[in-house]
Amino acid sequence: MSGGEPPRYVVPSAPDATTVLRRLARAGWLTREGFALAESTWDMSEAKVVLFGRVPDLETVRLAVLAAARGVGVVAIADTSTEVGRALVGDLGRLGPVFRDPEAEPEDDTAVVLIPEQRALLERLANGETIAAAAAAEFLSLRTANRRIAQAREVFGVRTTREAVLAFLRQRRG
Repeated sequence: MSGGEPPRYVVPSAPDATTVLRRLARAGWLTREGFALAESTWDMSEAKVVLFGRVPDLETVRLAVLAAARGVGVVAIADTSTEVGRALVGDLGRLGPVFRDPEAEPEDDTAVVLIPEQRALLERLANGETIAAAAAAEFLSLRTANRRIAQAREVFGVRTTREAVLAFLRQRRG
């Protein structure tokens, strides 16, 4: 994963989860079933842990999202057409890209996946707004807006915000 970003997958079935987990295990990730974290350390990003399992209810959504916020990877099995599945994808998406295709590898994925906040900010920048104005219009702090734009630059593999806006516009057109 580029930049140490933990993987986040929401897949429809156990075989799809197995596909993802095998690939992640080969890449050095430690896989554990369930979404509860007993470790006392808040930042788990250095541990290279991926939690996996079914997400049948909103309480499990909460556990999975909390684990992802603490820096672990998540491979969740959920039906994204249900309220629970939509909540899971939406909440995980606030932390970064969420992949639904078990074959998708984040660093090689040609269709860049941006979270809604990133798309909204880049859209406003493309329309000529400043980052501060775009942040205010999207009800984000300037710091959060800058962080989301920096993440978008990383996702697109570019160095400047201008290049990210141009890459966003190219992706939107094609």
